[in-house]
Amino acid sequence: MKVLVINCGSSSLKYQLIDSDSEGVLAKGLCERIGIDGGMITYQPEGKEKIKKQVDMPDHTEAVKLVIDSLIDKEKGVIASLDEIGAVGHRIVHGGEKFASATVINDEVIKAIEECNDLAPLHNPANLIGIRSCQAIMPGVPMVAVFDTAFHQTMPKKAYLYGIPYEYYEKYKVRRYGFHGTSHEFVSKRAAEFLGKDINNFRVIVCHLGNGASISAVCNGKCVDTSMGLTPLEGLIMGTRSGDLDPAILQFISNKENLSIDEMLNVLNKKSGVLGLSGVSSDFRDLGEAAGSGNEQAKTTLETYYYRVAKYIGSYVAAMNGVDAIVFTAGVGENNIEARQVIGDYLGYLGTGVDRNKNNIRGEEAVISSDGSKVDILVIPTNEELAIARETVKLV
Repeated sequence: MKVLVINCGSSSLKYQLIDSDSEGVLAKGLCERIGIDGGMITYQPEGKEKIKKQVDMPDHTEAVKLVIDSLIDKEKGVIASLDEIGAVGHRIVHGGEKFASATVINDEVIKAIEECNDLAPLHNPANLIGIRSCQAIMPGVPMVAVFDTAFHQTMPKKAYLYGIPYEYYEKYKVRRYGFHGTSHEFVSKRAAEFLGKDINNFRVIVCHLGNGASISAVCNGKCVDTSMGLTPLEGLIMGTRSGDLDPAILQFISNKENLSIDEMLNVLNKKSGVLGLSGVSSDFRDLGEAAGSGNEQAKTTLETYYYRVAKYIGSYVAAMNGVDAIVFTAGVGENNIEARQVIGDYLGYLGTGVDRNKNNIRGEEAVISSDGSKVDILVIPTNEELAIARETVKLV
């Protein structure tokens, strides 16, 4: 079966066409500036160069149509007709407590996703636009919703409740949900496979480190804790997000700078993290270059970031009463050699550490822990699109 995987944003649409038999990517690309002047579609068939084309896309339905046209193009396409697409898998950011697993999309599911819009106002409405656009272009093709939050629904109450009046949980479902669940599930399972371990007798900490970053504790295949919360703002310091902080800071700065709560949250989401701390960039490659050139603020920013990751790892070792493996994944986790080395240097108390020679890799599966380590440290590239395709095939 050929599965079209859609990740829809408010003005963008990422896509991959995956052959579920070989699990190979037949084509992938991105539609940008949907509904904005200067729209651009990028299309890359397997093994060939990217094709970029500037084209107006007044809405997401037109973007989906352009994607299909690219896939069935006589010269550059990878399928003969729309009929070859057996199903569509949609990434949905927030499923609240309603969805603990992927589900086939119908009117009831769409309504339930809409009811979670308050929990992810920037993401869920855009995800729904993607669903409706695909339904308009591909009526009758089965579609599946795969939720970022679903994998974390196995957390116990002690892990997801906040220390605020319980009525806010009862009335508004204010609790920890966690995100990047598709990645955490994929990587934790792959780590067990790679090491030849039984996932049902395996404790792993997954460090999904990218511009957005989160850590999860996965015990016997189930998530028992994760760093992101009600929203993706909680947890680690990220590219532009603050991560954990004293909530009284919001009032303090708002009063000093005469900012509304919405303006303050904009600061925490878009102007903070390593960007705000360093004053240089949200890109870790830029930070590394600046630190290497003697920029002390950039150096301190990186040290602060690594320290926060190491602290979370330690807390999750305690939560699971031990750990068998620690895995790095996503853009920074897979490619930043220094980040893995420095974070690994904090883990000596576990009887493990990162081997400098083994760690000299980027974007490939490998065990990078020192010989004789009691805890395995690995790099496992994530593949959220493949995980979505697998869930889609399983259901349809």
